[in-house]
Amino acid sequence: MVSSKEFTIHEAHRLLKEKKISSVELTRQYLERIGKVEPKVKAFVTVTEEAALEQARKADAAIAEGKAGPLTGIPVAIKDVMCTRGVRTTCSSKMLENFVPPYNAAVVEKLNNAGAVMVGKANMDEFAMGSSTENSAFFTTHNPWDLERVPGGSSGGSAVAVAAQEAVCALGSDTGGSIRQPAGFCSVVGMKPTYGRVSRYGLIAFASSLDQIGPLTQDVTDCALLMNVISGHDKRDSTSVPEPVPDYTKSLKTDIKGMRLGIPKEYYVEGMQPGVAEVMKTAIKQLEALGARLEEVSLPHTPYALAVYYIIAPSEASANLARYDGVKYGYSYKGDTMWESMEKTRGNGFGPEVKRRIMLGTYALSAGFYDAWYIKAQKVRALIRHEFDEVFKKYDALVTPTSPTVPFKIGEKKDDPLAMYLSDVCTLPINIAGVPRISIPTGFVDGLPVGMQIIGKNFGEETILKVAYAYEQATGWHKKRAEL
Repeated sequence: MVSSKEFTIHEAHRLLKEKKISSVELTRQYLERIGKVEPKVKAFVTVTEEAALEQARKADAAIAEGKAGPLTGIPVAIKDVMCTRGVRTTCSSKMLENFVPPYNAAVVEKLNNAGAVMVGKANMDEFAMGSSTENSAFFTTHNPWDLERVPGGSSGGSAVAVAAQEAVCALGSDTGGSIRQPAGFCSVVGMKPTYGRVSRYGLIAFASSLDQIGPLTQDVTDCALLMNVISGHDKRDSTSVPEPVPDYTKSLKTDIKGMRLGIPKEYYVEGMQPGVAEVMKTAIKQLEALGARLEEVSLPHTPYALAVYYIIAPSEASANLARYDGVKYGYSYKGDTMWESMEKTRGNGFGPEVKRRIMLGTYALSAGFYDAWYIKAQKVRALIRHEFDEVFKKYDALVTPTSPTVPFKIGEKKDDPLAMYLSDVCTLPINIAGVPRISIPTGFVDGLPVGMQIIGKNFGEETILKVAYAYEQATGWHKKRAEL
């Protein structure tokens, strides 16, 4: 039997169609892999073994009837921020530790309709607030390339599930880099689609104007296949955009001759590790060798993105998380008075990072500061969006590092929130602008992964997939696997 460590979506799909393996056999391989490596990496909050095998049996029946799609019978991990009917959905928080949703998120519905097999719910930073998956209320997830280092966050569990071959692919959510940064840290492919391209229905909200669901996969082909399934308009999500969804696999071509790619100088920040800078220089030369034209560009408002994000995102979090009051659902502290119950529910139910951001957001929205902070941040956000619109009139895509550093050690930045926030400096502007971006494996520094981001214009996923695929096929970094 073929080792599961070799499977991508497209490879597994071929073997399933050719009856060289069944979905039940494939799923059992991945469940056995989870049992073997999970004590080391701790990628999952919940493993759904029984339900996964039942889904696999249904997938095998569909395959036998000739009804198999690319995702039929494929083991998938779902970030524990997306509602799954009948399966605990915790957001890695004590507040929702025992919450079992009565409905599925839109993306989960689509995966179920496509015949995918959910093997579990992946660990994350609590309520998606963090850059290291150290903020989970349950445990820290470990990077399979070095178990003493973080996998990035907040979709660290999803990235590790793919990197450690515990699932063929995964879904994450991205508010300020939470798909792309862990993708870079774990040497997998991660995409943040255009805001509105993928329905947020059933995604437990952190910052509603920034959150976006996207894929984490082993290669760019798998990313395109997963995007084909999860993309599309959803009338239940008021921010979902009714744009037609192309077949993203048709954009996977290796010819990028003549394409104009910009290199934003503001992303090559002071404090970038020299090794990361060298890897990026090599990557840029490779893109030039493929025939692309690369030029330095400037996005002068980029340095303000960090401040804008940490006003807008906490403000929206302050409003979204107000619903967790111990009355309707979730963790509840039984105090002597209503006010004591509410205070202790939120004080005990939320972790330190979530409370920090709620306080920041409440402060920014308070009387006397709303105009000075929140409104001003929204104005700068408009300027950042305009800069991206202008630069894409001249360039097909932009190229930047995913992170200015390689994965850092667990605990290294835990007590320094500002240093932790700066780890997302290359990813935050993209969510503020709403444009799509993909992170792909680009090399290593002292055995630790480095990712490269390719940014496109709104609904320009096809373009960035094309550039990513051409680079991937020319280099082969995506074929390297972490050995546990």
